[in-house]
Amino acid sequence: MRPAVVLVSGGMDSAVVLAIAREAGFAVHALSVRYGQRHTSELDAAARVAQALGAVAHKTVHVDLRSIGGSALTDDIDVPTDADGHEIGVGIPSTYVPARNTIMLSVALGWAEVLGGTDLFCGVNAVDYSGYPDCRPEFIAGFEALANLATKAGVEGSRFRVHAPLMRMSKADIVREGLRLRVDFAQTVSCYQADADGRACGHCDACRLRAQGFADAGVADPTRYA
Repeated sequence: MRPAVVLVSGGMDSAVVLAIAREAGFAVHALSVRYGQRHTSELDAAARVAQALGAVAHKTVHVDLRSIGGSALTDDIDVPTDADGHEIGVGIPSTYVPARNTIMLSVALGWAEVLGGTDLFCGVNAVDYSGYPDCRPEFIAGFEALANLATKAGVEGSRFRVHAPLMRMSKADIVREGLRLRVDFAQTVSCYQADADGRACGHCDACRLRAQGFADAGVADPTRYA
């Protein structure tokens, strides 16, 4: 089994991606990043998901993005909600964390190179999402090109590949794929401001997109709400 590094946030999308990588025959090394997010119950969920879905290893790396701020997820900025009149997909919301996916994929790339692997997996999506610039196909293609230019393995002839299997899927499609792969969505936490027990607010973009995805799939969402 070839090693692959899978970014696992604790949310539903990354859980499905981990299951997809397992089904594809990879020895999954799950990577979570404590980047200074204000709400960390998602990291507890990431550990549960990695264990439940058979990751051969799970590592949490610390990167202090709170020290630079600039996001409602790391700084003292209110998370936008439907109660504020916030519309999903209109502009780039304040929950965008500057360069977050670039940084997390860079850490994953480093671990993959150490493991002798050339496959990275992430759960970015460009269909039902909040409008982040680092969730687009152009970003994934650009990072893959960088990976093959900026590493010893790449320069010596290895070919890194960044897999984003959910890129073109709707949230409903992701729910259906997760059910097919026997993902226990009750173990995941999607909310941008979940409490310490992982209970969701029900009003942020992440909660609204998740709820709509389950509704469109005709499946009950096991999310617990505060």
